[in-house]
Amino acid sequence: MKHLVFTLVLFLAGMAHAEDLTLLTEEYAPYNFSKDGAITGTSVEQAELMMKALGLGYSLEILPWARALSRTEQQPHTCLFTTGHDQDRDKRFKWVEPLLVDQMIMVRKAGSGVNPATIDEAKRFIVGAQREDFAIGFLRNNNFPKIDLATDLETTEKKLLSGRVDLMVTSEKTFEAMRDRGSAVESALTLEGQRYGFACNLALPDALIARMQKELDRLIADGTQDRILTRYGVRPNRR
Repeated sequence: MKHLVFTLVLFLAGMAHAEDLTLLTEEYAPYNFSKDGAITGTSVEQAELMMKALGLGYSLEILPWARALSRTEQQPHTCLFTTGHDQDRDKRFKWVEPLLVDQMIMVRKAGSGVNPATIDEAKRFIVGAQREDFAIGFLRNNNFPKIDLATDLETTEKKLLSGRVDLMVTSEKTFEAMRDRGSAVESALTLEGQRYGFACNLALPDALIARMQKELDRLIADGTQDRILTRYGVRPNRR
């Protein structure tokens, strides 16, 4: 009998462990970033509140974006955030959104004189972006000939400020955060709207996706999401 009880305890513990979510993200302030040995940010706080309300065990890890994206596609019970939802990614993941609603823009170094009025004019310049970022799909779909890829946002920003690239693609809110911390950048061209959320492995049960979506909807409806964004100096999402 003792052996049976012990086996049952191990089985139940294994089930609980199997239901734990792996949450992957990247260094992309102010949405997800490491500070003083902890991972924080607007999206991280929303994720933690959701997991607590749902009673879900989870782990949280920061990785380079391309590696995190690959792991999420390959590993069940894994979600990646804060992920831009575009046509290329739509069928590759199950989605819980929005953690963020924003405009995609092109950014230049302040005073550089790089001033494209249209997408076609922007194609004359070297445009920086990070590997596997949603911006890559936009640039390739629009046949940009000069794309410079980096591992992360910080590297692309450094390339922009040093003149190694002429423009970089990012979200409007990220640009505002860069500018507010003193980076010498300016908006050059507004592109299109973008929704960001959790991109989850296709094996994640639909019932769990629905529970996560319901909890995120609650954070939006009661104003918690807007309060978190405002606290980090980010404009609340447009409804």
